[in-house]
Amino acid sequence: MENNTIKSLIESQKDFFATNKTKDIKFRKEQLSKFKTALKKNEKKLFEAIYKDFRKSEFETYETELALLYGEINLALKKINNWARRKKVRTNLANFPAKSYIFPEPYGTTLVIGAWNYPYLLSMNPVISAIAAGNTVILKPSEISANSSAVMAEIINTTFDEKLFHVVEGGVETNKFLLEQNWDYIFFTGSPYVGKIVYQAAAKNMTPVTLELGGKSPTIVFADSDLKMAAKRIVWGKFLNGGQTCIAPDYLLIEEKIADTFLDLIKSQIEQIYGSDFENNEAFTSIISKNHFERLKYFIDNSNVYYGGDTKSEINLIEPTILYPVSLEEKVMQEEIFGPILPVLTFKNIKEAIEIVRKFDKPLALYLFTKNSSIKKQILNELSFGGGAINDTILHLSNHKLPFGGVGNSGLGSYHGYEGFKTFSHFKSILDKPTWFEPFIKYPPYSENKRKLVKFFME
Repeated sequence: MENNTIKSLIESQKDFFATNKTKDIKFRKEQLSKFKTALKKNEKKLFEAIYKDFRKSEFETYETELALLYGEINLALKKINNWARRKKVRTNLANFPAKSYIFPEPYGTTLVIGAWNYPYLLSMNPVISAIAAGNTVILKPSEISANSSAVMAEIINTTFDEKLFHVVEGGVETNKFLLEQNWDYIFFTGSPYVGKIVYQAAAKNMTPVTLELGGKSPTIVFADSDLKMAAKRIVWGKFLNGGQTCIAPDYLLIEEKIADTFLDLIKSQIEQIYGSDFENNEAFTSIISKNHFERLKYFIDNSNVYYGGDTKSEINLIEPTILYPVSLEEKVMQEEIFGPILPVLTFKNIKEAIEIVRKFDKPLALYLFTKNSSIKKQILNELSFGGGAINDTILHLSNHKLPFGGVGNSGLGSYHGYEGFKTFSHFKSILDKPTWFEPFIKYPPYSENKRKLVKFFME
């Protein structure tokens, strides 16, 4: 799309927002219902497009993307009347007599920049929140997952009036131009590196932002945990979507005395879930591009491949791979992996495990496997991370009532469910006072008696 066309599109959305049409709750519900119907109607196209990008199965696409989108829409349709209503709060004595309330209102014209690894979920989930809150939206999907981007543009741009919701496709230059425009809100999902660029661009126009980023998410396994179940859940969470999940276990910390036993269980679970012919297993997803494939191959050092390590360059496929033993200085520990490679380190005690995690920026997720309540309490109290799970992986993402977002280098702000509505809303504070009474004490001339009265009413 030409830059002038994009500018005209933005202006048309600003003009449409100014009509106040999007503030009507019935209108918002109609658009969300239309959104769900369009996705349902075009599921086959969505499945085919994402398979071309990832070799991702219909089952996994539905499980990890479409089902979550439908759930998000259903929740918004059910709760939007309550979320959007004016909420009364108590009025303090100093303002008697008066009413106080909080009035949620949409920001206006919003930009959503999606990510390639879950192209449907991470592009359209924020849009659901934005529409539910009464905003107009321009969605820019990732050009890396090109087929998924194209099918979203086709479905959305033929379903919605562009003045409300439109998809703009393009590469880096398109992103750059979009970020130069004056938005009312920007929502970005991607890497911390690009997130900083988005943040800097937004600051020029004082535009509020949400940044959903990433980082090296640890998984800590203590000896008292159910080791077999822990191995099963870690393998599923790590290798889902070929490891290309922002909240996937990035590295594994195992209590030293159970390392050999637990690694045997990990190996057994990989073989049980994926079998020996990973190339023809529909449950295993290809790496998104040749560049990403080559980057991941660089991490595989044959000297410490405990399991796996094979690759199929013609289809960008990497076998589930375990690296052990691994040191903190190795290249695989210097950046987020984003692929089916799991480095393993050991620790002697909880203090050492905490020290290792603290060597990295605050992660988007943390997973802890233990039955010990004091260990749970210490890890949750002493380590900062976006969100996570105890005795499981990934699935905190699927609870629409849990805010999803990072902290520090892993992100800014959160969304999902009501948190998504809040993200795309400004909460306007209103004090509504009658005119039949006015306290004399706030006006000059001041006196000691007035000061005492102010102290009584205000403290």
